[in-house]
Amino acid sequence: MIYNKEEEYKVKFYKSTKTNKSPVLDYIDKLNVKEKAKVLKYIEFLRVNKGVLDEPYSKHIKGKIRELRVDFFKSKHRILYFTFIKRNIILLHAFLKKTAKTPINEIRIAEENYNNVINNNKIYE
Repeated sequence: MIYNKEEEYKVKFYKSTKTNKSPVLDYIDKLNVKEKAKVLKYIEFLRVNKGVLDEPYSKHIKGKIRELRVDFFKSKHRILYFTFIKRNIILLHAFLKKTAKTPINEIRIAEENYNNVINNNKIYE
């Protein structure tokens, strides 16, 4: 398929096929107003830059999964995402980072959500 060069990237939130909820949206909704504004600003920055940001804004985690890094004072918000077909950026999982390295269990959750997207890709096209 040939893409229209004018077509912009879109951000989509992973939605669980079991609960029909989006864990990333739920996470963002629980943030205070200033933190929420900064997280949403970074998500828009990610979209405008076609899913490609260098450190310190983004970091490769595993396979196609990357980490959007939003630091707000001592809070380190992380959103795991990947760039999908038809110029879609899928936000898979969000958490508050409390350790130096990204916890393996958080990566596993993102991988499960990634596999769910791949197996149900029609929902995200």
